[in-house]
Amino acid sequence: MDSIEKQQGISRLAWRTLIILSSLGLIVMFDETMILPAIPDFIRDFNISYSTSSWLLSAYVIAAAVMTPIGGRLSDIYGKKKILLIVMGVYAVGLLAGRFATNIEFMIAARAAQGIGMAMFPIAFGIIREVFPEKKLSIGQTIFSSTFSGGAIIGLVGGAAIIQNFGWPATFLAILPAAIALWFVIARYVHVPSQAARAEAGHQPNDRTIDIKGTLMLAVTIISFLAGITFLESHDSSAWYTIAGLFATSAASLAAFIAIEKRVPSPLLDLKLMTNKSFLPPTIILMLIFMSIFMVYLTIPILVRSPEPLGFGGDAVAVASVQLPFMVVLLIGTVMSGFILNKIKNTKLTLIGTLISAAGFFILLMFHSTEGMVSFGLAILATGLSLSITGAFNVILLSVPMQMTGIALGMTLLLNLVGQSVGPAAAGILQQMYRGTVEGVDRQFPTQDAYNLIFITAAIISLASVAMSLAVNRRKAVPVMVPKGAPPPKKDEKS
Repeated sequence: MDSIEKQQGISRLAWRTLIILSSLGLIVMFDETMILPAIPDFIRDFNISYSTSSWLLSAYVIAAAVMTPIGGRLSDIYGKKKILLIVMGVYAVGLLAGRFATNIEFMIAARAAQGIGMAMFPIAFGIIREVFPEKKLSIGQTIFSSTFSGGAIIGLVGGAAIIQNFGWPATFLAILPAAIALWFVIARYVHVPSQAARAEAGHQPNDRTIDIKGTLMLAVTIISFLAGITFLESHDSSAWYTIAGLFATSAASLAAFIAIEKRVPSPLLDLKLMTNKSFLPPTIILMLIFMSIFMVYLTIPILVRSPEPLGFGGDAVAVASVQLPFMVVLLIGTVMSGFILNKIKNTKLTLIGTLISAAGFFILLMFHSTEGMVSFGLAILATGLSLSITGAFNVILLSVPMQMTGIALGMTLLLNLVGQSVGPAAAGILQQMYRGTVEGVDRQFPTQDAYNLIFITAAIISLASVAMSLAVNRRKAVPVMVPKGAPPPKKDEKS
């Protein structure tokens, strides 16, 4: 019966697997967005600086950047379901740790454990790819991807309500039972081909090595660089020695990382692929886009919840109201951009998206004095983001042969996460450097100078992505990188 179903369309097993694994997106993105309205609470309760608060997002993203390629590699070697359940277990521990965190160090460790959970997504999609018919895989990809925006919407609204009524510790407990229940559902009802069957079908990797050294060097590079940025706000002259040491460490570890990647058989970053002129520009475009967006991610909750006249004097629910249009438009735009891609060349779609995003940043720069204008600017940003992401990813997919798709997407995700980790750090340092006081409140808050600098920096970064999109769009076609001995690409692929 199953074989007949597979021949005619999508089997019941495939649909069941897709529905179960798509729930991961709802849970993890709920966790990622639910803490955004609570960032001012973390700053107050842990008595930390604005630059230090950026680590609430950066620790999550760095852990994701480090563990995503490792998790994917381990799943290829030891089995996707087994590694998926292990990663989910670490994620659940991180949620529990977040509930009982009493200082910023403990919370950062908890957030890092939660960030490891991001490694679930490539593993889960790998399972979906194995059980879905190849011709129907786009359906599974669309449904699976849409849960990211859906989970973000639920997390933003639900998290704000929980924070408002029960405090931020309750947000972690709210999602923990769902995560545990999903662990048991996956253990019981998700089935993947056995190792022997996968090896027979040619899906088992010949090379079973893991680039541990490269991963560690990458982690040291990112962490030391972000730590150096965090210390920039210090006015203590002795701190400059620490800053210089951190940046020197970052440069040295980056050099070591590149040297390692040239030698290992299965590198995190394929340096040969990085020289592909069709692959590299859209990858950098995406990295710049996510860097600028995440600068705003950390900024809006603080702007909304800071007391007047330095902010809007709102609460956690007000933060959700301001950011909700961004999430809703992003969800709709992500779905619609797939249909638009059938009408518009992918490089042109990327250019249109980056132009709209740049317009959104300039709207935020010029008109951020009311909650309504901030919401409008964020909605414009989301429109451009959804178009540019779809277009750039499509350019990347068509710039490499089918057998290198996984490597290309893994490298793209890794660099995107690097951009996402730098964005909050840059915003946090500007918030810390430009602060003022409000009468009757015994604290300092970011001033309009801080917000103006954040928005103009994000706008400049977005203009850089527009310039790169223009350069990519001028090219008549996207040449595909073909390894030796591989068949040439089909000429009917849309570029």
